Amino acid sequence: MNKKLKVMIVDDSPVFRALLTEIIESDPQLTVVAAAENPYEARDLIKQHNPDVLTLDIEMPKMNGVQFLKNLMRLRPMPVVMISTLTQHGADITLEALEIGAVDYFPKPAVENTAEMIHYKQMVNAKVKMAAGANVKQQHKTHHAEKQEKVKHKSKQFDLIAIGASTGGTEAVRSVLSSLPSNLPPIVITQHISALFTPSFAQRLDDASEMTVRDLAVDSAPLVNGCAYVAPGDQHMVIVKRGGCLYCELDDRPPVNRHKPSVDVMFDAIAETLKDRAIGVILTGMGQDGAAGMLNMNNAGAFTIAQDEQSSVVWGMPRVAVEVGAVEKVASLNKIPKLICDTLFSS
Repeated sequence: MNKKLKVMIVDDSPVFRALLTEIIESDPQLTVVAAAENPYEARDLIKQHNPDVLTLDIEMPKMNGVQFLKNLMRLRPMPVVMISTLTQHGADITLEALEIGAVDYFPKPAVENTAEMIHYKQMVNAKVKMAAGANVKQQHKTHHAEKQEKVKHKSKQFDLIAIGASTGGTEAVRSVLSSLPSNLPPIVITQHISALFTPSFAQRLDDASEMTVRDLAVDSAPLVNGCAYVAPGDQHMVIVKRGGCLYCELDDRPPVNRHKPSVDVMFDAIAETLKDRAIGVILTGMGQDGAAGMLNMNNAGAFTIAQDEQSSVVWGMPRVAVEVGAVEKVASLNKIPKLICDTLFSS
């Protein structure tokens, strides 16, 4: 019989601690070994129970979850899944927690019926199990990619760069963009993230990058060199060409690979629209979203890059892309910016 993964809950609400315990215990592969109402209590219980995964509430009295996470990642790095509130303030703090080293997050439930609660349970337990196998050392590590200098001549072959990511991707995307110069073709980004978090995510990218980064809040935006565009958390993003210009358009079709936005939807549209005039990059993430779309890009002649296993928090999406033969080059996260620039400016 396989050993159950040990989970510890840290949350100041006794009602939510009880609910989350019930949810986690409903999965035969998981068991809750302890529940703490504050970080001080959690500190002792971690030593006592040695959990495989910690779920950590962001906002608690005495010490907030982010401060506790900083201490934890400095002294005893371990897989942590944050429990966030669906507010703008909660979004900012959650993204900070992911920067510090949390693997993933899920919101407190706002479910209205049995079907939604079943979906919520499945989502929570999938994230907890995924976190147990995450590469926490890479999540906690700061990736120092060499800053790429501006090149005077422009790329003649490529009109667009597309990046897809999921778990661990908020920091991976930031690492890539912060190392790229501003005189590049447009970049489009699909990151699996809550719609409420997209503006904060785009702002963090903009602050870290020489490029201008925009949350694609409006449909049919023309793509401009030196700008990056982030798909909203509740819409697919597709690329179309009209009158010789590229546009981002929003697509409200149902989730693909259980995701909306889906990396596959974006990559498929790019394969059809741009064929060999695009670069596709697939970064860390759970599942297989993006692999089929990247194969279509590769078959259309695009240049395709996947993050390697060693630098990925979760080597799911890139692994599947490699396995199906969709990838031209596999590279560590800190080598991807140079690979992009070398590909652009050697063409």
